Amino acid sequence: MKYVGVDIGGMSVKVGIVDEYGRILFKQSEPCYPDRHESQIVASIAALINDTINKFCTEKDEIGGIGIGCPGSVYDQEGIVRYSCNLNFRNTPLADLMSEMTGISNVRLSNDANCAALGETLFGAGEGAMNSVTVTLGTGVGTGIIVDGRLITGNKSAGAEGGHMIIEVDGRKCGCGNKGCYEMYASATALIAETRASIGRHPDSILAQVAEENGLDGKTAFEAKRRGCPFAKRVVNKYVKYVSTGIINLANIFYPEVVIIGGGISNEGDDLLRLVRRYVLRHVYGSGWYSPKMKVTLATLKNDAGIVGAAALCMPNCWKLDE
Repeated sequence: MKYVGVDIGGMSVKVGIVDEYGRILFKQSEPCYPDRHESQIVASIAALINDTINKFCTEKDEIGGIGIGCPGSVYDQEGIVRYSCNLNFRNTPLADLMSEMTGISNVRLSNDANCAALGETLFGAGEGAMNSVTVTLGTGVGTGIIVDGRLITGNKSAGAEGGHMIIEVDGRKCGCGNKGCYEMYASATALIAETRASIGRHPDSILAQVAEENGLDGKTAFEAKRRGCPFAKRVVNKYVKYVSTGIINLANIFYPEVVIIGGGISNEGDDLLRLVRRYVLRHVYGSGWYSPKMKVTLATLKNDAGIVGAAALCMPNCWKLDE
């Protein structure tokens, strides 16, 4: 049996055909235009799903289901996206709409970070763990939490929104309407903003040079730091401190066996992991000496975690979110 995994992000929509072992057999993506009307976004996603199935040459009766990961507040059991601050979804019955537009009855929906957590815990960096926390550092910050082998989603799936825990009282204004949310400091968007501000203060720096050469993105500060730029080092160290603070908060509540860092910024590899791991294990309650051992690692499925985890929503003997 094959499954379709759909990962809706702030910048793109990715669709893959996944087997029962979590292997992606075929995938494709297209840009996501969050300023479009809800109906246009939905129609575009359905068209990409149908096109992916057709290109893989799989009959729809061979598809065991469609799993969808979407950012925002998602009511898993009802298949509804209540609210997504980065998309024009407001009480959108996405699962039913996808079923109608694709002709596949089994459509399941969850938060995109929950899907990434499922994918990594079932088939990736957290394989075998019963307790894990996954933090995705992308356009926003998503968190997925698994406790005693169960995906934690809270009352009517409204919980586990770690990206919107407040880490700075009266801090930066977030797209959700609050101030000081974790994602306003730990997302790739926040890192880019901090990098841009530093370039403005130091226009003749290596940091500015790297941005001019390659364009300004989430890699700029890390690359300039590798070239020895002291201003980039400050940007990276400040960013790492914010990323680590959120992880520490989550670890102190759930204390998982493994913390998995995913999203685009995780592609910086050891240049990110080494600093985050050191800060987290030094400051988590018990400082790693008196508490059980906790692993801090990078996602291994990388950008495929959302696709694999979304597909896993429909797989038998995996996580049943409606049980």
